[in-house]
Amino acid sequence: MAKLSPRAPRAPSKVGPAFSFHGRGDLGRETKPLVQGHTAGSPSPNSMLRVLLSAQASSARLSGLLLLPPVQPYCLGPNKWGDRPPGGAPHAGPVQGLQRLLEQARSPGELLRWLGQNPTKVRAHHYPVALRRLGQLLGSQPRPPPVEQATLQDLSQLIIRNCPSFDIHTIHVCLHLAVLLGFPSDGPLVCALEQEQRFRLPPKPPPPLQPVLRGGLRLEAALSCPRFQRHPQHHLIRSLAEARPEELTPHVMVLLAQHLARHRLREPQLLEAIAHFLVAQEAQLNSKVVQKLVLPFGRLNYLPLEEQFMPCLERILAREAGVAPLATVNILMSLCQLRCLPFRALHFVFSPGFISHISGTPHAPIVRRYLSLLDTAVELELPGYRGPRLPRRQQVPIFPQPLITDRARCKYSHKDIVAEGLRQLLGEEKYRQDLTVPPGYCTDFLLCVSSSGAVLPVRTQDPFLPYPPRSCPYTIRDPAQRVVLMLRERWHFCRDGRVLLGSRALRERHLGLMGYQLLPLPFEELESQRGLSQLKSYLRQKLQALGLRWGPEGG
Repeated sequence: MAKLSPRAPRAPSKVGPAFSFHGRGDLGRETKPLVQGHTAGSPSPNSMLRVLLSAQASSARLSGLLLLPPVQPYCLGPNKWGDRPPGGAPHAGPVQGLQRLLEQARSPGELLRWLGQNPTKVRAHHYPVALRRLGQLLGSQPRPPPVEQATLQDLSQLIIRNCPSFDIHTIHVCLHLAVLLGFPSDGPLVCALEQEQRFRLPPKPPPPLQPVLRGGLRLEAALSCPRFQRHPQHHLIRSLAEARPEELTPHVMVLLAQHLARHRLREPQLLEAIAHFLVAQEAQLNSKVVQKLVLPFGRLNYLPLEEQFMPCLERILAREAGVAPLATVNILMSLCQLRCLPFRALHFVFSPGFISHISGTPHAPIVRRYLSLLDTAVELELPGYRGPRLPRRQQVPIFPQPLITDRARCKYSHKDIVAEGLRQLLGEEKYRQDLTVPPGYCTDFLLCVSSSGAVLPVRTQDPFLPYPPRSCPYTIRDPAQRVVLMLRERWHFCRDGRVLLGSRALRERHLGLMGYQLLPLPFEELESQRGLSQLKSYLRQKLQALGLRWGPEGG
């Protein structure tokens, strides 16, 4: 086994606001407390997940929260949806006017005044409107206004006094919004709404006893649920990771590994659990299962602390390499992202017999691309390797175009505005966008710079540095530098926003080893620029910090 160069330092993290109130709960999202003055024993405000998992939550309350009926437009929507009440009769003008006043209230105190001073005009559906508006006011930026406890108590008393006249749907909506706003679970408002809800619900026969799902079965059921796959809830995953070892199966661990990789969840405890499982179950695992278990480690750029992790993988590769060629190459791809490549496995996949064997298979194109990337890693990062290499005629471009995630999220990317900023700052002739450089890495923006720091027109220069680097003597190498501006978008990082994904870190590492000077543009800095003029100033500072010059004085 050979360990490659040390990891790059982590980028600083900038955490932004995480709460947005739209009249419904987001179960997979952490939120900030809005209502002030809660007791230490009450649930964390606006944490829907904690409410659902709370041991004190009653079954009626959980069913009411989890099985909310669709919110009717007349309750929470804008004015154009508020034309008719539940009975179908049109609102009187004053009733419509009160709803508009509630929707436009500028403070919690003003909201309370509109409700308290117009008792003859208040209808049941006005209270959900008021709670929704309260959530909008409390979630406003940059700082929510302070709310006096007396104001919240008065609003609670108004709802408690009138909730006997609510229909079941209005009760459900008010209870839902009260929980989201952080009203205490044992407080008078939530208790009164829950009591009214129980009175309105018809009695139900006791449900049949269900077998208790424990450990691995519970984790498998959660990870197999389509809703759970669409909405990652890593807090719940952590709580389900305490299963006994005998309850965990390869299928459960594969589901967990795929979930972490798919949602970019860099959870050390869970990753270490997968690594320990792989070592403990080595004899029972084939390479097709192992490739799925190893996938999140490379993608999330996480080398486990488990000491037997690499020796175990080397033994599995030695045993299984000839049985499943594609799985073997996939495992090596993950290890390449971790900068750990076993020489023995490289000897095998670069051997003429292996290359000849995969040439006639359906997955030959993808294997050749992966072998080309592994050959690049050997060239740049393993100077001590003396085994066989991929023949030049078998090599193909590694990543000849932007990755799938970049193409899928192009409308969220900063690439267009950065390109416009560079065009106005440097001119169209002095940068290239989306240029693929040998051996096949796509660059975001590339500049050619003279030895004195002047930005040169790209058309007058060869934008490519020679590859492989050591094949060209330094004495005849072009003195001009190549500067690559690397966009580091939010989805280029693990979910924590600090560690680059393995594929991104690998690309930057290889470009640097090939001689390109890298200028990262982190998403936190790009998102903080307001408008094109600020972005141009930001780019100017970045380029000048590298000693670059342009314009009349820069040539």
